Amino acid sequence: MPTAPGATAREVSIPYGEGRWVTLRIPASHPLDVLTPKAVAPAPEPMAVIRRALEQPLETPPLRELARGRREVVIVVDDLTRLTPVPLILPLLLEELARAGVREEQVTVLVALGTHRPMTEAELRARVGEETWQRVPVLNHAHWEPDALVEQGVTENGTPVVLNRRVWEADLVLGVGSVFPHHIAGYSGGSKIIQPGVSGARTTAATHLLSTRTRRSYLGIRDNVVRREMDAVAAAAGLEAVFNSVLTSQGGLVDAFFGAPTAVLRAATLRADAIYGIPFAHQAEVVVAGTYPADLEFWQAHKALYAADIVTRTGGTLIVVTPCPEGLARTHPELVHLAGLPRAQVERLVDADQVEDRVAAGAAIAWAQVKERVGVSLVSEGIPPEVARAVGFTPFASAQEALEEALGRHGPEARVAVIPYAPECLPLPLKR
Repeated sequence: MPTAPGATAREVSIPYGEGRWVTLRIPASHPLDVLTPKAVAPAPEPMAVIRRALEQPLETPPLRELARGRREVVIVVDDLTRLTPVPLILPLLLEELARAGVREEQVTVLVALGTHRPMTEAELRARVGEETWQRVPVLNHAHWEPDALVEQGVTENGTPVVLNRRVWEADLVLGVGSVFPHHIAGYSGGSKIIQPGVSGARTTAATHLLSTRTRRSYLGIRDNVVRREMDAVAAAAGLEAVFNSVLTSQGGLVDAFFGAPTAVLRAATLRADAIYGIPFAHQAEVVVAGTYPADLEFWQAHKALYAADIVTRTGGTLIVVTPCPEGLARTHPELVHLAGLPRAQVERLVDADQVEDRVAAGAAIAWAQVKERVGVSLVSEGIPPEVARAVGFTPFASAQEALEEALGRHGPEARVAVIPYAPECLPLPLKR
């Protein structure tokens, strides 16, 4: 329903890739909520925040003591789909390791791809910063190479422990990442740098499928069965300490913590909640969700579904606005087929061991859980309309067109909610 000439409309902008924005015009007749992270200024001196975290470790000795006598150190860092200020953090970690007597030739930086595509040399260089690139080896987690992985039994709950060989052979493993609400693990950060970060696909499939079998979403739930499995895998990998950042929605450093993975995660989630926890009073018939910064491909952008699902009324329309220049999921081609199937059928295929990519099956089931309750529209330059339809989404050429179509169906008083940074938000329903 296009806005009539002269009618009052409100404009709301959504980030669309790096440095680009999409502006929506929402007629004044529709109640409107805009759910954004709290406006928090980044720390004026980020290096001081990083140093303070290293000087005040949580439940571990300082790194210069923890690393003393270690022969082979692996620092696992998150990949280009995250905003963690890795180039600022790594030089200070190397400085602390040197104080412990660890030489640079004893250190490897491993990028936690999970099952994402490998980063190019230029991307790796940018990810760690020129100083670190010149000092120590920087490698992708080669999850696609069997020889790069080792199997180390199962957890108490039966999750196979398949790990990057370099991680397994190191005698000190450190993790670097950031903490945001996350639909599978409750939050990113902590042990998640190991699982799925540097695990094999069988391990990742087990935790992802577990999340779909036990609850619609664990978004913002600190203690949950999936996180406990991730903790068990990380313990088997020998993860002793992590450096986790809390960021603004634009990637500015707000706070940081170093120490034991569970202690760091506990402290960082409390800080993150103060930024990303967003109270709301009413579900909306139409919800528009942006996906920045998780917008390289829909394998990251789908995180927007779960925050937006909380805000969308049953039978409503969820509009995802995302560029996805690399398409749906480059490393998970089977997802196009699986995501077009009903949830029960995917679950039967998994149970019958008739799915090759069980990680993709987990994503397909999670998407189906959303699609069973609400309609999903997709606005994306990078995902062809036929692919969007194949996975059960309705494609639109523009966000305004998708919005007007949805308002036309839901009526003149339909409530609208816009979540510009949906992948990192934790909508909190107000009790009435």
